[in-house]
Amino acid sequence: QELLVESGGGLVQAGDSLRLSCAASGRTFNSYTMGWFRQAPGKEREFVAAILWGYGSLYYADSVKGRFTISRDNAKNTVYLQMNSLKPEDTAIYYCAAGMLIRSTIRDPPKYDYWGQGTQVTVSS
Repeated sequence: QELLVESGGGLVQAGDSLRLSCAASGRTFNSYTMGWFRQAPGKEREFVAAILWGYGSLYYADSVKGRFTISRDNAKNTVYLQMNSLKPEDTAIYYCAAGMLIRSTIRDPPKYDYWGQGTQVTVSS
């Protein structure tokens, strides 16, 4: 059974950093696009970042560009999200996702096949 498990969330102050991890099991996700999404209370799930399969092209939401970095370690079947200069508006549940996607669909949650359970990130001002 395919499984994605996020970890690394927590409560931090504005300006701090966190690194989220997403460990995959059940299959090799090396040929999958891996994405991070987040959902704040009362809001829709929104795209944060993605790393495309193959050459590993990186994509970011404008709101996190320059502060967040997505990376993957295929040997460990793990994807990371390094979050720096956190802001209160980054507060949300962060989800890891995997799918056989092309570049034009990476921001679309329904296109992803597998999802983790989420990890809470809270940034206080």
